[in-house]
Amino acid sequence: MHDDRPSTPPRASAGASFNDGVPLDPVEFLRAHPPFDRLPQTSLEAVGRTLEISYANRNSPVLSRSDPINTWLYVVRRGVVRLEAEQRRLELLEEGECFGFPSLISGSGPTVDVVAEEECLLYRIPKVTFDQLMDEPAFAAFFLDGLQQRLRRALRAEPALMSADLASPARELCDRPPVMVAADATVAEAARVMSSAGVSSVLVDTSPLAILTDRDLRNRVLARGLPADTPVSRAWTRPIHTLDAEASLYAMLVFMLEHRVHHVPLLEDGEVVGVATDTDLLREHLTSPFHLLKSIERAPSLEVLTDYGNRLAGLVENMVVSGLDAAQIGHVVSTLNDAVIARVARAAEEELGPPPCRYALMVHGSEGRREQTLLTDQDNALVYLENGKAARRYFPQLANYVVRGLVHASFPRCAGGFMAVNWCKPLTEWESLFASWVAEPEPEALLGAANFFDFRRVWGTLALDALDGVLDDAAGNRIFLAHLAAAGLRFRPPLGLFRTLKDENGGIDVKKGGILPIVSLARVVGLEAGCRSRATLDRLQAAREAGILSTDGADGLSEAFRYIHRLRLEHQLRAHAGGRPIDNRIPLAELVSLERRHLKDSFALIREIQESLTQRFGTDRLG
Repeated sequence: MHDDRPSTPPRASAGASFNDGVPLDPVEFLRAHPPFDRLPQTSLEAVGRTLEISYANRNSPVLSRSDPINTWLYVVRRGVVRLEAEQRRLELLEEGECFGFPSLISGSGPTVDVVAEEECLLYRIPKVTFDQLMDEPAFAAFFLDGLQQRLRRALRAEPALMSADLASPARELCDRPPVMVAADATVAEAARVMSSAGVSSVLVDTSPLAILTDRDLRNRVLARGLPADTPVSRAWTRPIHTLDAEASLYAMLVFMLEHRVHHVPLLEDGEVVGVATDTDLLREHLTSPFHLLKSIERAPSLEVLTDYGNRLAGLVENMVVSGLDAAQIGHVVSTLNDAVIARVARAAEEELGPPPCRYALMVHGSEGRREQTLLTDQDNALVYLENGKAARRYFPQLANYVVRGLVHASFPRCAGGFMAVNWCKPLTEWESLFASWVAEPEPEALLGAANFFDFRRVWGTLALDALDGVLDDAAGNRIFLAHLAAAGLRFRPPLGLFRTLKDENGGIDVKKGGILPIVSLARVVGLEAGCRSRATLDRLQAAREAGILSTDGADGLSEAFRYIHRLRLEHQLRAHAGGRPIDNRIPLAELVSLERRHLKDSFALIREIQESLTQRFGTDRLG
């Protein structure tokens, strides 16, 4: 059948070469490509002993659906092969990719035709060896896993160099029951109990439960010159923030950062079983965002924030090495960014004096969704309550101060102008603006909706429930949702014909081609589902629970989102370490074959869901 192939294919030879003289070392080549990189050395050597080399000329058949059975696993060593059905091209496979395994696993004939797109050199592994390799669980999983499982496995494959797994339960940090004092104890008695037990806090036996920490003693007793017989009730904290003992260490980390606490009582069946501290986390983990948060909040002036971007990049790199995924890192980073905004806003109020009315600084875009990793440009706005003369004079000054302060802290200005200096309005105007975007979804309105509908308050006391109410109403406006979906569908994954990755201007823009399409999809289906969360992953799961997306569709998009985010983050960290500009365009040369495969699978799923959304909202029929 294969006229181009020698009747007796040569065995693997480390000295063989193909056209351009590049030596073939089959075992070393396979070791560098999945799933062979998961095999022990003895199994790789067995592959090397049975592997055969096959050549195929351009447009010559390699496998055919007319073949009654296939007895080989093929690996593309050089060149490109195409998969066809009914003379219709389905996909192109490149160097390092495998084919032939579906028919090997099923024991039937090939399900597609495989043809050499160009001159090819292929490795062939006989079925008997393939069957032996399938006894290796990691090897078998590569062929048997679906997309969600493959992406999850790829994410889990990252090294975790911390001494504790952040997925572990917080209870692992508690090696003793909580230390208690009576409600009528004095601060001196509480201090002696803390010293004797070697702890930095005690729980106070009152209802509701209270806590007294070493910081409370310093700040609320010693700093105020209170006597030793002061009741603990003068210094305790009540009510206290508690966490379930089975919550992960990552959840505990985020909890402490968001609530600005250093001690967390852990509950089991409603009872406190221990108190975990930020010191426990620092002991278990070599790096922590607590130090950076503390330096932000205690910054004596904005001058100390000038190096925030570099310090954040170092922290993000440590979190990547520690095994956190990009979504988790984004949550931590957004908490730190919020602290910077709060510090700048406090400085603005100190400079300008107290505000004339309640107001809120809000962020939107990726920061609003808590999906930033490394610093990008600013996305913020300002909302104030009263539309009086004093407010119209004060808040533009505050907005200007905040934007300039954030530039000083490494946040560049937004090229599109979506900053508080341009978007500073009273709440009634914001509410009218949101409502007009929903009622009349013209292009400019849709641009505003895509930016600001991911808003989140980070500073100020003004509640934004009125804006949430507009988004709730948008859930039932099919015309608006259809136009919003159509606007988001402009972001298309860079897949060429036959599922090839399109190299555009030197690489793959994974933000424009991968992240933004998923964000746009999630925004539409999340709004339709009535989801109040701005986070993309929360919106996808809300759409799944509401039956808007299938379980496979929502879970697949979630894993694709995590995977693409991680690729982008790793690329940006490499750029930062090399002193290069941080961007979203990954050169194809940076991607190994498995990463290219996962990207192609992820992009194909995005396109599939986009087509489903087109049908759901009839976006192709919009004027």
